[in-house]
Amino acid sequence: MALTKCANSMSTNVFCLETIRLNLSVANRIINGHSMSVRGVNVRMALTKCANSMSTNVFCLETIRLNLSVANRIINGHSMSVRSQLSLARRFAHTDVKFPNFENYRRDSTLDINKAARESEDERRAISHAIYYGVGGMMALIAAKESIQGIVAFKGMAADQKALASIEVKMEEIPEGQTKTYEWQGKPVFVRHRTAKEIQCEKEVVISGLRDPQTDEERVQDPEWLVVLGLCSHLGCVPIPGAGDYGGYFCPCHGTHFDGSGRIRRGPAPLNLEVPPYSIKGDTIVIGISE
Repeated sequence: MALTKCANSMSTNVFCLETIRLNLSVANRIINGHSMSVRGVNVRMALTKCANSMSTNVFCLETIRLNLSVANRIINGHSMSVRSQLSLARRFAHTDVKFPNFENYRRDSTLDINKAARESEDERRAISHAIYYGVGGMMALIAAKESIQGIVAFKGMAADQKALASIEVKMEEIPEGQTKTYEWQGKPVFVRHRTAKEIQCEKEVVISGLRDPQTDEERVQDPEWLVVLGLCSHLGCVPIPGAGDYGGYFCPCHGTHFDGSGRIRRGPAPLNLEVPPYSIKGDTIVIGISE
């Protein structure tokens, strides 16, 4: 078998030697400037082919030398080295390789070799997409909820203001003809205990001549008690109780006069003093809660 391999290799190498001789002849003719019939092939292509063939034939010569040495040693009865045996036993093609089978790990929709995998791509990715978008949407809702709650808590009233969402005023604390100021939600509130003369005077006012027409009955729940916010409707200044030309309230900022019912009578203010929501429960006025 070894001699057969050597014979086959040597017959191949004889052809390689003839190719070397031919290529060298062609190269010499090109170098010496002789003409040659190459059927339209230019000189550059001929030189490239010649160089490639010569580099291949150098390897063939080395193979010839090795095979001749092995053949001589076999004929003369000498033993071969392990390296030489491995060189002769080397295979350049393998036909017994078993390719791995992944059928057990593939989905049923991809087992059909006649069906493109892209046709079942949506079906295979449906569950992963549902989980992805479901979890993502849930996290987005939770984040939005936390953000909104944080904004609302930040914009909400402070604890001390929440405690003053409604206040109680004892009527017995305010003598007749006097006004007391209370704080409700950060705003001043005037509570006046009116006299009978003040009540009669405010009822007799002709509302047709008022800038912001309101009767006295529309502004009070009990004629003896007037509850208004202590903020001028012009620019939010705090009027002075019991002052002005009409015996009610006077805003010194721009000279606005209000009567004993808190109605605008003179000055730049466009509206009457605001009446906050309140209710009367027995001898207590609860400001912030209407009936």
